[in-house]
Amino acid sequence: MAMKRELGKEQPYIPVGPFKIRVPFIHYKFEWADYIQGLLMCAVCLGAVPMLQEYLGMPFEVAMAVVVLNGLFYCAHVFLGDPVVPGWVTPAIPLLMLHISQYEMGSERMQALIAFEMSLGILAIILGVTGFGKKIVSIVPNAMQSGIIMGAGFAAVILIFNKGAKFDSFPISIIICVGLGFYLLFSNHFKSIREKNSILKIIANLGILPVVALAIIVGPMLGETPWPQIEWGITKPAFVTLWREWTFFGVGFPKASMFIESLPTVISAYIVLFGDMIQSQALLEDAGKVRIDEHIDYNPNRSHLVFGLRNFVMSIIGPDLTMCGPLWAAMEVVICERYKHGRNAMDSIHGGAGSFRFGTFTGYLILPIVTLCKPILGIALASTMLIQGYVSVRVGVMKARTFNDLGIAGVMGAVLCTRGAAWGLAAGIILCLLVNLGNKPEYDVYVFEEKEVA
Repeated sequence: MAMKRELGKEQPYIPVGPFKIRVPFIHYKFEWADYIQGLLMCAVCLGAVPMLQEYLGMPFEVAMAVVVLNGLFYCAHVFLGDPVVPGWVTPAIPLLMLHISQYEMGSERMQALIAFEMSLGILAIILGVTGFGKKIVSIVPNAMQSGIIMGAGFAAVILIFNKGAKFDSFPISIIICVGLGFYLLFSNHFKSIREKNSILKIIANLGILPVVALAIIVGPMLGETPWPQIEWGITKPAFVTLWREWTFFGVGFPKASMFIESLPTVISAYIVLFGDMIQSQALLEDAGKVRIDEHIDYNPNRSHLVFGLRNFVMSIIGPDLTMCGPLWAAMEVVICERYKHGRNAMDSIHGGAGSFRFGTFTGYLILPIVTLCKPILGIALASTMLIQGYVSVRVGVMKARTFNDLGIAGVMGAVLCTRGAAWGLAAGIILCLLVNLGNKPEYDVYVFEEKEVA
């Protein structure tokens, strides 16, 4: 039986330094509805496999080992007191792909990835311990923040539409599946009709899972992918091969120059991470206004420590292109919305977030789920990147505060996605100095209003 909390108090935990240990079934009620949803949504997370295969040359079983390890560490957030659904650092993935693509495929590229992820982890840990994270981001001009996010969006689209890339392999399937994704996620028409239909509401809460489900049918029907060959049992990730051949125990420890060369991409990725934490705090505060029966403690410094440790450990035992981020925004929204329905729907936000991530972790190990999705992972990856590209460009534009900011961001984003993070950051700094020096922002202000159909 899970320990009970008093009305308006915090969910029970074991204090350990900055962390608050919570064990499922003991410190929070296990939420089976969220667990089942996690089982289904693991299909989205499997989109990391084709990235690892294409950009690092990993065999499927080795890539699955990385995904499983990352999935295990997803559970660390709620376990250590961070009440969120963690996920990829999705907007920064294209930037990381561009960075490592400068290195020769094989040991050198793996070393570059290790250097990047280890640096990102160390930076996050330092900022979590010192509490300097907010101060660092606050000194980055809005124009540069906008440029980084927009550049990540441009890079995501380019990665799919480059000659010989995913679009050339599955053109019609990608058009159909991405079309469905854009309609379900961004269409005002769908937003208006889903409120009148309970089934459409459920579909809306599934994120891009309907896109994955459609790809499983459409890809084989169009002859762009084979039909799935369902296998039964549990998956067999190649952990030994991963540790022996794909970590620094096999490829060698990165040279110091690689750590230095990774810094512009690390800074860009961190700015994206910081935005995720701001969003996490806003979502939890909004949920807390409805659920006054539970005090939700979200601490950005603790979040820094958790995802910093995850990145650092993964850089040693399973370097990963998706990185270890603090938030899967779409699913955090779904969890928070169900949480708002009351204690009978979800006893604690920790139970919902923790149970969901236990569900995705279990799903990675169920061979029928993995083999069902295996043929269409390339389509799923393309859909994820294109949807992320749309969101990143939109968010990047909204981040700009003046027309000058927007112009700087556009140029910086284009340089960043074509020449890498170092050139992009340099372009942003120079443009900010040249364009904004002596300007009076009040004469160049514009305001965006984003209207939604109720």
